[in-house]
Amino acid sequence: MKNKKGPKPMDVNVEKGVSPVIRDVIKDISPDISSKKPSRKVRNIYRVLKRGDKEQIVTAALLKFYDTEELKPYQAELIKMQNHLERLGKKMIILFDGRDASGKGGTIRRVTRYMNEKRYRVVALGKPNGSQKTELHMKRYIEQFPHAGEIVLFDRSWYNRAMVEPVMGFCSDAQYHRFLKKVTSYEENFIMDAGKTILLKLYFSVSKQEQARRFERRKNDPLRQWKLSEVDLQAQNLWDDFTEKKKVLLQKTHTKKSKWWIIRSDDKHLARRETMKLILSSVKYLGRSRTLSFKADPDVVIPGGKELKIMKMQQKKFGAPLR
Repeated sequence: MKNKKGPKPMDVNVEKGVSPVIRDVIKDISPDISSKKPSRKVRNIYRVLKRGDKEQIVTAALLKFYDTEELKPYQAELIKMQNHLERLGKKMIILFDGRDASGKGGTIRRVTRYMNEKRYRVVALGKPNGSQKTELHMKRYIEQFPHAGEIVLFDRSWYNRAMVEPVMGFCSDAQYHRFLKKVTSYEENFIMDAGKTILLKLYFSVSKQEQARRFERRKNDPLRQWKLSEVDLQAQNLWDDFTEKKKVLLQKTHTKKSKWWIIRSDDKHLARRETMKLILSSVKYLGRSRTLSFKADPDVVIPGGKELKIMKMQQKKFGAPLR
């Protein structure tokens, strides 16, 4: 008797993609169907594939479609929020920090996908040049701050000085400790200007196993290889060093006026959805949906103070925090 069972949903990977075997089948038959209409292409592909492969493709497509549709109501709310900030002349700064391959860039793309491009900017600064190295560390970030009615999203922020730079030896110990001592006062003095600026600090937290899987995918995928950086190649070996810097970061820079929010990002879709909720909940804007849930998932969004307690508890139990 033939086994009629197809693959379980878990056979579809986290990226909602299909297996390389199925992609190879489609690639092999593509020359034969390239001149046909899209509907005929789909029928011909579907006819060639085995039943299990068909089920895997359908499952992957439905999961991706569901995730995309689930985000759309929140993306619509983000447009309302953006319009509200513009009307009142308020400014918003969102920091996307965290480990490498933790999903910061993908989340930024979903957050801004339908926004008015004239009223937001994504800022991802590279290495400082010679003259910038002689200036105040915060200066080149302050130069990118939003104008009235604008949102600026930093894909890595001035907190590089508290994480990547000290671990990789890109700054001195004195520079590192001086930054930790001064940064919250900078934020209060230069950002919290008469209630006109909203600051949201997000730290994306990925597990060591998931980070390794994402790095491996980057190595083997020509469309993602450009993402591999000098830091990425050493991130796994320096995992404990980054963890220790994260703990100090929360101890020194999580305050009542300038809070950190930790985003658990092993599941990229949940991280994106919950980030949108968090952004929307930080602003009281007109026209907010009465039917949409803005309540954060406590398994995905962790206040910085709670995360610090979790890390200390894990250190006592396991000898080191897990994230």
